Amino acid sequence: MSNAEMLKRQAAARALEHVRSGMKLGLGTGSTAKHFVELLAERVAEGLEVVGVPTSEATRLQAESLNVPLGTLDDYPALDLCVDGADEVGPDLTLIKGGGGALLREKIVASAAAQMIVIADASKHVETLGAFPLPIEVVDFGVAAIRRGIEKAARAAGCHGLLALRRGADGHVFVTDQGHLILDAAFGVIPDAAALAASLANVPGVVEHGLFINLANRVILAGADGVTVLDRA
Repeated sequence: MSNAEMLKRQAAARALEHVRSGMKLGLGTGSTAKHFVELLAERVAEGLEVVGVPTSEATRLQAESLNVPLGTLDDYPALDLCVDGADEVGPDLTLIKGGGGALLREKIVASAAAQMIVIADASKHVETLGAFPLPIEVVDFGVAAIRRGIEKAARAAGCHGLLALRRGADGHVFVTDQGHLILDAAFGVIPDAAALAASLANVPGVVEHGLFINLANRVILAGADGVTVLDRA
C-alpha cells in the first residue's frame, strides 16, 4: 500500500471510532471513503449492527460485496452520520467535492445526516478553495447555453476560468449515476464560496455543484505528522 493510501486509511480508521451499533450511516464515494467501507465491513463481520446508505452505485457495489447491510434514504430519511472524502477542505470546513462524479447524491446524503465527518489526507487542506476544478452537474439539454450561464454567474462571484466537459478514461462523455453531465470549472481561486454557490444555484440547467458549505462538522486529516482533527465552529 502506498504512503498516500496508508494516510487515507488512517483517517478512515479514526472516523470509524465515531460509529456505534444501531447507527444509520451515509457511505461516501471515492478512494478515501473506500477505505472506510472496508474497515466498516470488518466491524460488521465482528457483530457491529449498522445500516449504510451509499452515495453512488460504486459504493453500493463495494458495500454489498463486503456484506455491509444497506438501505436507501426512502427507508431511512434521517441518518446519524455521514462519512465521506473531499477534494479540497477550506479553513472553515467548506469543501469541494465531486471529483468522483457523485456530488449530487453525496450532498443529498450529507444533508440528511445529523453529522458529517470528512476523511482525507492532509494535502487536501488548503487556505483558499479553487485549485481543484469545481465540479458542476448539469442536465444534458442545452449544455452550451448552460455553460454561458455558469460563466456569467461565476464572474458575478469573482471567479474566472475555463469550463471543461468531463470525459471518462475512454474519452466518452462522463455521465453521473443520475444521468447528468459534469462541467469542471478551473477557477484557480474561489474568493467567496457562499457567493459562488448562490450564484450557480440560479443558473437554469445546473443540477448541483461541488461546494459543500456548512455540512462538514468534523474533518479528519492524516499526514506525515499524524492525524489532525478540525471541527467547525
